[in-house]
Amino acid sequence: MTNQMLKSFASALVLGASVFATGALAKSDITIAMQLEPPHLDPTSAAAQAIDSVVYTNIFEGLTRFMGDGSVVPGLAESWEISEDGTVYTFKLRDGVTFHDGTVMDAEDVKFSLDRASADDSANAQKALFAGIESVEVVDPLTVKVTLSEPNGNFLFNMAWGDAVIVSPDSIENITTNPVGTGAFTFGNWVQGDSITLNQNPDYWGDQPALETATFKFISDPTAAFAAMMAEDIDVFDNFPAPENLPQFEADPRFQVLVGSTEGETILSTNNKKPPFDDIRVRQALAHAIDRQAIIDGAMFGYGTPIGTHFAPHNPAYVDLTRLSAHDPEKAAKLLADAGYEEGFETTLHLPPPSYARRGGEIIAAQLAEVGITAEIINVEWAQWLESVFKGKDYGLTIISHTEPMDIGIYARPDYYFQYDSLDAQTLMETLNATTDPEERKKLLGEMQRLIANDFVNGYLFQLPKLVIAKAGVQGLWKNAPTAAIDLTQISWSE
Repeated sequence: MTNQMLKSFASALVLGASVFATGALAKSDITIAMQLEPPHLDPTSAAAQAIDSVVYTNIFEGLTRFMGDGSVVPGLAESWEISEDGTVYTFKLRDGVTFHDGTVMDAEDVKFSLDRASADDSANAQKALFAGIESVEVVDPLTVKVTLSEPNGNFLFNMAWGDAVIVSPDSIENITTNPVGTGAFTFGNWVQGDSITLNQNPDYWGDQPALETATFKFISDPTAAFAAMMAEDIDVFDNFPAPENLPQFEADPRFQVLVGSTEGETILSTNNKKPPFDDIRVRQALAHAIDRQAIIDGAMFGYGTPIGTHFAPHNPAYVDLTRLSAHDPEKAAKLLADAGYEEGFETTLHLPPPSYARRGGEIIAAQLAEVGITAEIINVEWAQWLESVFKGKDYGLTIISHTEPMDIGIYARPDYYFQYDSLDAQTLMETLNATTDPEERKKLLGEMQRLIANDFVNGYLFQLPKLVIAKAGVQGLWKNAPTAAIDLTQISWSE
């Protein structure tokens, strides 16, 4: 081989190595695992957290949006003006925004989306967010005026929920299986029972994300989740279901472990209209039969913050009311006897797939048995839970984490699945919604927390932590979860 040939060969090797290195640095795909598979992909017609985890900010966007630090920032609305009396919001929409089907997003689409969400026949799981909307008026293609029946200090916050995203009227017929939004990613493919793939939207109105494709894999079994992560078959596992394995990942330089907070109040939800739970003494007995710390230690291996009401401990308005329902089996037994259940009673305990529910349910069933309550464990899949428990209200007890942001307003909805009907709660929420002063709102939120805690509406267990395992090179992940979302727009690979 001549010197010239050797030089050419060496140059080729260097060039090849450079291309290989550049390719490694420019990694633009990611595989993210979740425990639950969405029942469908329309965030405006179901309560499933898994839907928002895939589509929020990625496929669908709202007038406003949540950031990873919990702040609410402009979304499809670049700005807004609020009338002096707080009842009229005039949104200025971004120019040049198109849906994934190529149609232009304008004020007519905003009107359609908000009218659809607030309609009498709306299937929106958070329809109450839109109850105060009196009218939605198209001023011009890029201006929409929303008039409220009364001031609502939470309105911009409400518009950031996944339930309030703007949808294309032309896409509604197939929105559950072929979602069409305005986000930085388009829907690619859904292999039922396995994965969903999203692709970068080349026509996105905002900054292009670093990722070109993202695959969401569904792994429900905690043991399989651990094995897949250790084998590096996946890049990120969001809300990792086996907290007992976290120390092993923390000791492995291949991985990073993020431990943050969520908006998920994990509760022993109680059917307040179903005897014997329509008796406050029975609900109070339930609360005192529960040992929160034992549940946190046994089901979550110490991860989780005890709560005594339906409110996130990291919120400045949180009131620690755990003492009202301290673990006291003797008091629980006496309350049951006073209510006429000295020999106890039988009920059902529906458990959806998340490990906090399945593992926690076994512990709670044993704790209830100690005071004479026999809870028949019924394991249900997510779709079954939505149909029988959430929609059908056909249950006695269930364990669920409410991951919606600051959602204490559900206690003012007597038709909500745990069927708590309190005029005091409804009046309090009306006053809160009409209040804009921060200190006064904080005071009212405290009153609402105390009311539902003293009514023992549900058994309040713990605030769900956000446990994320990721490969060391992944950056831009949310540590905390101000809403259910895996925001792909901020994720990239480090160099």
